[in-house]
Amino acid sequence: MKKYAKAAVLLTLVLALGALSGCLGTTGQAEGPYIIEAERAISMVKDGAVLVDAQMADAYEAAHIEGAVNITRGDIVVNEPFPNMVGGKDQIEKILGESGIDNGVQIIVYDDNNHMDAARFWWTLKAYGNDQVKVVSGGLKALEASGMNSSTEVPNVKSVSYEAGEFDETMIATVDTVIEQLNYPDPDTFLIDTRTIEEYEEGTIPSSIHINYVENQYSDGTYKSAQDIAIMYMENGIEKDSTVIMYCKTSIRGAQTYLALANAGYENLKLYDGAWLEWSSDKALPVQLPSGEKVEFNEQDAS
Repeated sequence: MKKYAKAAVLLTLVLALGALSGCLGTTGQAEGPYIIEAERAISMVKDGAVLVDAQMADAYEAAHIEGAVNITRGDIVVNEPFPNMVGGKDQIEKILGESGIDNGVQIIVYDDNNHMDAARFWWTLKAYGNDQVKVVSGGLKALEASGMNSSTEVPNVKSVSYEAGEFDETMIATVDTVIEQLNYPDPDTFLIDTRTIEEYEEGTIPSSIHINYVENQYSDGTYKSAQDIAIMYMENGIEKDSTVIMYCKTSIRGAQTYLALANAGYENLKLYDGAWLEWSSDKALPVQLPSGEKVEFNEQDAS
């Protein structure tokens, strides 16, 4: 009996620790095809990978990982006709080349902004045919905690020639893509609004599911594991073979969700690049208030 009692106590302890770990929100690792832990990033940099800091310029100047080159959000987007839309092929080739990044080089990118800018950098290069980019889970803080040194020194780089591929149109949704989904709903296609609940409740694209992009992370700021991401989205009815169209205000946060889902094995993903700013600028397009108090939908205008 004593043996069984000890086993029961041990089992209870294990379950309790598991529950406690879950409550703390720090379970699992995000390791997958596109997201890596800081320790692995360090190993890859030692093997020759290029480290890219995706922070804003002032943050980079204040502190970055030693040897990292700075490529900001502003370097890879355009602001017409709406802010933060994907930059052209020439723009991407220019900034990569000026940063000393050749084709074929392994790239490790991090930020200190809930993975938003690192994910947007990853998405942009992937859309232009570069699959050799990985994002550090936990970003700058995780790298520092793992032993990498911070610096204010800007590394000297030699400009090279970088050739981007043709843009992968399957990775992007346009306003017409979204209107098509509203007019002829595909039950296996989901719209995800990744903004805050406050933004969502002020109005959203009809039929959107609200999943704040920060829910893709544990409380310590690291990406959730691929398993936990899959469970979270499946609980919202979004299976791995679903088509997912995601957006936020300008689809920077949307890119963070795109990366989380891609890392978890979702393949049919589209980022609505014009995002809420484009949608809400056209007063003919329908806006849904999630409270249910009012739904404005002009079927003719959305056709």
